[in-house]
Amino acid sequence: MTTHTLIALVDGSAYSESVCHHAAWIAKRMEAKVKIYHVLGRRDVSGKQDLSGAIRLGARSALLEQLSELDAQRARLAQDHGRAILEDAKTIIQGDGAVEVETRLRQGDLVETITAKEDSGDLIVIGKRGEAAGLASEHLGSNLERIVRASHKPVFVANRAFREPRKVLVAFDGGDSSLKAVDYIARSPLFAGLQVTLVFAGAETEGVSKALEDAAATLRAGGFEADTQIRSGEPEKVLGAMTEGEGYDLLVMGAYGHSRVRSLLIGSTTTEMIRSCKVPVVLMR
Repeated sequence: MTTHTLIALVDGSAYSESVCHHAAWIAKRMEAKVKIYHVLGRRDVSGKQDLSGAIRLGARSALLEQLSELDAQRARLAQDHGRAILEDAKTIIQGDGAVEVETRLRQGDLVETITAKEDSGDLIVIGKRGEAAGLASEHLGSNLERIVRASHKPVFVANRAFREPRKVLVAFDGGDSSLKAVDYIARSPLFAGLQVTLVFAGAETEGVSKALEDAAATLRAGGFEADTQIRSGEPEKVLGAMTEGEGYDLLVMGAYGHSRVRSLLIGSTTTEMIRSCKVPVVLMR
């Protein structure tokens, strides 16, 4: 069932602004509203954390009270900071056009929160890196990977700088996830009017050619003039090179499966693929 709602996840990272611009762009094309979530970790808001530690022996009750109050102040500051992040995000999204925006401040585990709320949205928008990772690529994708694994909705992974997508590259291998991605593109107003190319990375066979043509036929039935390509080489290298050098603004691919293309982003090559692909990625389950 379509909810006409996007779920956008923001934190204090450099990627949050890009998440907001992408969410606004998606919302306008899909005629959807945006629910912005900022999730405080349990440590951020716990007012009952025991800070007495090694000073229990002989500690004065007044000192323990001060430590308790300090803990409570930190919790209040974390909540105030979260509300400020949400208000800034709302301002950015509404500044990009007439988009209905709601904000949600939640406490707990990010993934648990999103999986509990995902049925209220059609798409999840998240940045490639979070606040804790900063720009350190070795920390890339911890929450991203967990969300993609747990969610049954498409996940739009925003890169650091927003650029309105016009050319879409679809990683196709004939498996269930890539077929679902093709069907999603054909039906969703998000992709209407965009240039779409289907690419298979690997050896050309009669079966591959037929699967590509069938997928292109699905897109043409949806009003697209779809191009198909077969490129020899390793999928991650082919996709990285095409997005880097051929003007593609958006990559769509499956997130699960046994073949190499569909397992790229969930597995040992997660960090390398997202780092090498400098455009937003839509992941399909």
